[in-house]
Amino acid sequence: MAVDVQDTQLKTKHRAMWASGDYPKMVSTFLLPLGPRLVEACGIQAGQRVLDVAAGTGNASIPAAQTGASVVASDLTPELLEAGAARPEAQGLDLEWVTADAERLPFEDASFDVVMSSIGVMFAPHHQAAADELVRVCKPGGTIGVLSWTRDGMLGQLFATMKPFMPPPPPGAQPPPLWGTEEHFAGLFGNRVEIRSQRREVLEIDAFTRAQDYGVHFRSFYGPSISARANAEKEGRAEEFDAAIDAFCEEWNRGTAEQARFEKEYLLTVATRR
Repeated sequence: MAVDVQDTQLKTKHRAMWASGDYPKMVSTFLLPLGPRLVEACGIQAGQRVLDVAAGTGNASIPAAQTGASVVASDLTPELLEAGAARPEAQGLDLEWVTADAERLPFEDASFDVVMSSIGVMFAPHHQAAADELVRVCKPGGTIGVLSWTRDGMLGQLFATMKPFMPPPPPGAQPPPLWGTEEHFAGLFGNRVEIRSQRREVLEIDAFTRAQDYGVHFRSFYGPSISARANAEKEGRAEEFDAAIDAFCEEWNRGTAEQARFEKEYLLTVATRR
């Protein structure tokens, strides 16, 4: 297969973006509940072979392995996998950490009983290529489970807020929050899967005292926000960016001025590969 130089450059930028900041800290601060929710929805059991695509620090991989399943955690960014492998709860589990592009998975056809992704595969720039890979490596009759932030929810709207400060996306790249729409998911997978369950749920976040503290957290630790702010600074718009993020957090605060609370909506889909 010929190497696409532009695609290689794009993936290098993505890898660097997710390695910037401190994504493991974001996971430990408020994202931990998502992995177990996906694992439970997929019905993962001991003895199954499971692939977690765009696994990050193993937020879903580790609880899957704790069921007794044999788990491969794959991600484009090796720094995240290293952080996951170092987590104390990962020690002693049947868990393999593999650097891999979600759009070109280095695994054989029909080699996993369960293929899943928790707020991970949605960030692969070419959605159809990533969806095709999820189907390809899953056994017929196996389970595909995907948890994605919704377009209209808080994370989707954060990307909409940051968009004016970011450089234009490369040709063919699609917005991550599209994965959080039922129509887009159906279009990606078509009749190759049978959807068993699909529901919108909310992750409640109360780890921040003030709403703007959440904005500081995003600007400090979240790769896409760090990248957007760096571009805004290059254009002399850093203060404008900071003000937009602060206003966004105030708007989405469902708590009080003394104790912030946020609700981040996600779409959780579990399907059977035909």
